[in-house]
Amino acid sequence: MSIKVGGAFRRSGGIVSAIGKQLKLVNLKAVQRITVSFDPFHENAVPTREFLHHLSAPKISQTNPTCVLKTEVFCDRRPPSIVFQLIPSVQAEAKLKKITLDSEHLSTVELLKLCNKHVSALAPKEIATNVVKTKSEKKAGGGAGGKRR
Repeated sequence: MSIKVGGAFRRSGGIVSAIGKQLKLVNLKAVQRITVSFDPFHENAVPTREFLHHLSAPKISQTNPTCVLKTEVFCDRRPPSIVFQLIPSVQAEAKLKKITLDSEHLSTVELLKLCNKHVSALAPKEIATNVVKTKSEKKAGGGAGGKRR
């Protein structure tokens, strides 16, 4: 009688690798403006501020350079929230103008997962245009890939 092995064979990478994995999936092409509002003295404002930090990274902002990232800081103990205002073409397709995330009881990873689930999924798909070239077209275009002696 043998005992079956259960569970994972290796440990997870932790919270840092989970955040990195979600950041690779973020696509802001469907977003026109992001408004992050929080009270710095609210007890649950830290994950929202970390989410704001990750969104302001150059690699994320390169997904849509025209997207405006706006921060609103309040001092009235209001719970933190994130509002994604969509571009007009996506508004017509999805039949909604904005997506609001109330981030009071969410962690940074959960915020990134929700962003990927609801916002990145609306991003317009890029059409890959692969043009197949013949050997003679490749040779006429320059001998960049030829053998060297």
